[in-house]
Amino acid sequence: MTSDLPVFPIDHLPLFGAATAPALIIRDKVFNYEELNLRIGRLAAWLAAQEFTRGDRVATWLGKGEIACLMPLAAVRAGLVHVPINPLLKAAQVAHIMTDSSARLLITNVARAGDIAFADEKMVLTVLDDSDAPAIPPLPVTTNPDTLAAILYTSGSTGRPKGVMLSHANLALGAVSVAQYLKLRPDDKNLAVLPLSFDYGQNQLLSTWRAGGCVVPLDYLTPRDVIKACVKHNITTLAAVPPLWVQLAEQYWPAEATENMRRLTNSGGALTPSLVKMLRSIFRKKTDIFAMYGLTEAFRSTYLDPALIDGNPTSMGRGIPFAEIMVVAPNGSEAAPDEPGELVHAGPLVAQGYWQDEARTAERFKAAPAFSQYGGLAVWSGDTVRRDADGLLYFVGRDDAMIKTSGNRVSPTEIEEAAVESGLVAEACALGRKDERLGAAIILFVRGSGDDEGLKAHLKATLPNFMQPAEVIWLEAFPKSANGKLDRNVLAEILSEA
Repeated sequence: MTSDLPVFPIDHLPLFGAATAPALIIRDKVFNYEELNLRIGRLAAWLAAQEFTRGDRVATWLGKGEIACLMPLAAVRAGLVHVPINPLLKAAQVAHIMTDSSARLLITNVARAGDIAFADEKMVLTVLDDSDAPAIPPLPVTTNPDTLAAILYTSGSTGRPKGVMLSHANLALGAVSVAQYLKLRPDDKNLAVLPLSFDYGQNQLLSTWRAGGCVVPLDYLTPRDVIKACVKHNITTLAAVPPLWVQLAEQYWPAEATENMRRLTNSGGALTPSLVKMLRSIFRKKTDIFAMYGLTEAFRSTYLDPALIDGNPTSMGRGIPFAEIMVVAPNGSEAAPDEPGELVHAGPLVAQGYWQDEARTAERFKAAPAFSQYGGLAVWSGDTVRRDADGLLYFVGRDDAMIKTSGNRVSPTEIEEAAVESGLVAEACALGRKDERLGAAIILFVRGSGDDEGLKAHLKATLPNFMQPAEVIWLEAFPKSANGKLDRNVLAEILSEA
């Protein structure tokens, strides 16, 4: 099934845009595709001159400047493997990623350089900023699509960050797939607000360049900065995770910020019906809203046709191009309509496993079910979903996040959605706290109006008794992970200390 796939090295992407068309805007400096390709080649040539061995890892710990945007393509053109590190991480976390990946080089800036030191003398710290871009002859595109291209570190729900290994083909096909179903065009401008170390964030670059469009990276401080950038650059495409969408929906959007917007995309958590309504009230019908589901181990799995979102706001949609998405029952068979099962992803977007971690790779990357059309290696997500009679997928919960209370397995997502739909809550997170009588008591963290009695009345009218929170904790703000998602681990620590 893979013979007709458009497989190519990921560093071919700058070749897809018209030479004089804008490709990248960094702080008002515009690079066209000819300049982008030249600069990638020059940075690749500089890396190749550093006496590394092919396949060595090189890391970046930078904000969204020119070098951070070029490195995903320059490193692989030099025959190296890029390890992007989220700029929000602290020195200890950076040191762990450097050690785990055995990276030979860390490129950072002056402000960060003083915070990091290496025990391994083979590791090199280099300070570069955008004015240091090398002016040497560029290195041409020569790489094999099956070669390892990047290691993206994902924190997951427990333990140390683990590195997901992605090939050129994984990244290239991901770019083709997203550009195809989002219907990206050469005249699109994508405001890249998500971290480039995040697969969803990095794809903002790759899919836009595949379509020949322009990327405008933004390191923002407040939601207002995002709106101002939409006005300034006539943005047509905006991607975010649910906590950021909540913050953006609470802001005033002038007409100049919405008039050019063709599409909004969401991943990293589900949209709620109330949030969809809020976004629709801001952007009206002229803007498509794409709800998506993904996991770093397979990049992206599903998207919902925007024509269906108003009637199915909680659906994950159907599989994206080049992905086979299956719902597998506990006995290994294909789950019947509306029967919960594990989401399993097969096809060429499946990653190569976890870096130097055979045990965890064997747990998640296993043979596809017998009924799979692609076959081969598949990602068993650990997420429970169901597929309705129309073929639309719905998220039920994660096996390791389910709250086991009073003999019942409760999905925290269902409780969180009910809380938000009360209209009294902007964000919610449900966790279990050990309880001798119940097994686990449901604790609900919320941010919103502070109307405790009103929320509890709504939950009693909406959810069965065994799903009622034992305690509701109101927060001024939720802790966020480096990728902008609600940080359940920090909230779990708060519970354990209580």
